[in-house]
Amino acid sequence: MKLKTRLVVTFLVYSILPLVFIGIFISVSKAFLVYRFDDFSPDVQSMVIQMLVVSVSLIIFICASLTVWVYTSILHPLSKLQEATRKIRDGNLDFTLDVDEDDEIGQLCQDFEEMRIRLKENAEEKIRNDLESKELISNISHDLKTPITAIKGYVEGILDGVASSPQRLEKYIRTIYNKANDMDRLIDELTFYSKIDTNKIPYTFTKIHVHDYFGDCAEEVGLDLESRNIEFGYFNYVDEDVVVIADAEQLKRVINNIIGNSIKYLDKKKGIINIRIKDVGDFVQIEIEDNGRGIAAKDLPYIFDRFYRTDSSRNSAKGGSGIGLSIVRKIIENHGGRIWATSKEGVGTEMHFVLRKHQEVIYDEQNTDH
Repeated sequence: MKLKTRLVVTFLVYSILPLVFIGIFISVSKAFLVYRFDDFSPDVQSMVIQMLVVSVSLIIFICASLTVWVYTSILHPLSKLQEATRKIRDGNLDFTLDVDEDDEIGQLCQDFEEMRIRLKENAEEKIRNDLESKELISNISHDLKTPITAIKGYVEGILDGVASSPQRLEKYIRTIYNKANDMDRLIDELTFYSKIDTNKIPYTFTKIHVHDYFGDCAEEVGLDLESRNIEFGYFNYVDEDVVVIADAEQLKRVINNIIGNSIKYLDKKKGIINIRIKDVGDFVQIEIEDNGRGIAAKDLPYIFDRFYRTDSSRNSAKGGSGIGLSIVRKIIENHGGRIWATSKEGVGTEMHFVLRKHQEVIYDEQNTDH
């Protein structure tokens, strides 16, 4: 029953019952004015007394029942709501406001409970974000310290004359260059992460010829991997006229992040990374394969989650901000594509992602003439 109906019924009952009682009292009084009470027979006297007792009892019972009804349906839910408000004021969100009434107060309590759930979810999300931010700062600090230490060591070696031969000097300089590139990528990743968090990723979508674009990427990647003594293979199986709509810079970030992650976990004496570009109907599928240590089946569904680490004890030594693959997934999804991974421990990992082909809509002028 709706709250308005309850209030109307309560008002009517409390208004009518006194009138009924007054009416009975007036009727009995009139009878007493005409006849003396002692003049009535005992049966009549008994009946009159019983009527008065029953009437008063009935009125008392109805008023008591109505009072209980009003309390349980209105005042009790309001009391629960007041208690819940005090708990939220004191910062306690671990409770449940359970009111089953299907009226305005019940709806208010349900809305209040939904608000409490939202507040609790927001509070828990804030705690998670704070923990993630602390972890990110810790990871970034570790990752920046590692190449800086290496660069300082090699520079000191050059200054102290340790790199006496041209070959050793070239090796030192190349290592310094690679470590500087690692730092540059890390800072760029951190900057990009802040844009992801605020959904302000700058995209510039253009038509990209898959054959030429990935050929250039492979050439650039190949030089870097060669300097790291990693064997690289590139296999392009798409036609030269295949086109996708993509942001060239962000797509390159995807390639670099995946390959950077592969390099980090190469554990074989001879590291191998292969890139394959395939035509799969309406999509272009890119596969990046390595012969690293692989990923456990239990970890595979979560590797694209932000800050997820498959083995924190070993990953802390490897470094990494923990956001590289989450950035990759975000970019691919914003391109309307999909990304997934297959892996076998001890053998290696394959990253797969697809991009939809761009197909020109040919305007047929003859078909429009009537």
